[in-house]
Amino acid sequence: MQVDATPDTQRVSLDNLMHTVLSNNPEYELGGWEIFDDKQRSDTSYLIKRHTDEWAKVYVDQYHDKVLSTPQSMTHYITDWLLELHYAFLLHETGAVIGFVIALVMLFLGISGIVLYRRFWAKFFTLRLSAAKRIFFSDLHKMIGISSSPVLIVLAITGGYWNLTGLLHELIEHAGDEHVYISGPRHSPDISFEALRLQARTEIDSFNGGYLAMPHEPGRNITFYGEVDSDNPLTSEYASQVSFDKTSGELLSKSDIRQASGLAVFVDSFRKLHFGYFGGLTTRILWAVLGLSPLWLGITGLYLYWQRRGYRRKPKRTPQQLNPA
Repeated sequence: MQVDATPDTQRVSLDNLMHTVLSNNPEYELGGWEIFDDKQRSDTSYLIKRHTDEWAKVYVDQYHDKVLSTPQSMTHYITDWLLELHYAFLLHETGAVIGFVIALVMLFLGISGIVLYRRFWAKFFTLRLSAAKRIFFSDLHKMIGISSSPVLIVLAITGGYWNLTGLLHELIEHAGDEHVYISGPRHSPDISFEALRLQARTEIDSFNGGYLAMPHEPGRNITFYGEVDSDNPLTSEYASQVSFDKTSGELLSKSDIRQASGLAVFVDSFRKLHFGYFGGLTTRILWAVLGLSPLWLGITGLYLYWQRRGYRRKPKRTPQQLNPA
């Protein structure tokens, strides 16, 4: 994923890069392209094997027109495997349904916890270390739960939204198990993607394309998703988009997040809110620590449950047992 480039090294034309990738992998067609120009990170080419729905990814040195890897499945690398496990438990649509249900449960737990302990500030910093284990774990459980509830609610809403929209996309776009597999390019051979990339930069002020979505399905066109200069710290790097006709290359539409509706801005903020990188390293660390709270809540909650269960099962002593003759 790394490239060796100096600050003044220029990117190779996107058309040349695409030609190199397809020449090295003739059994594939392009499905998408992740674009980087930070002199450190390589481009990522997303490929679809002809006559199948199998996606693969290839890393490309965009400064020296060099393929850096062979096509690998979308779960081959550990980070990709973890992402699929996180999103759908490696069970595709079934896993996405499970994930959505879990998101609803997490949302309920977060909200109900705040309601139950709405006066948390009164004893928020109370952690009786010298008390009995049951009291200590009870204090710890409440402290972790209250401090992590806002983040858990955010994670539940954003994650549940993505699971739901992904499922709706599959139901609407691929209803009836009808899927037209790609057998060749679905765009005109005369189109220059490098020219379109440069044109997209002029269509929206300060637009910088980060992802190119190819017309890999019927009815889709060529779309660049990218970032713009914005005062909103929650605006994502794919917030704005510019679309072109796949046959003629003519501009079809453009969307500037700075001029979008409040709902569009709200939904776009989900990306940074879910992954917690809107405030740099500080919020990344905070999200990582608080994101582990379900583990600690599970441990402390189970301990309290078994303690109470054992207490209820303990036989009550009779007066004779307390004061034997």
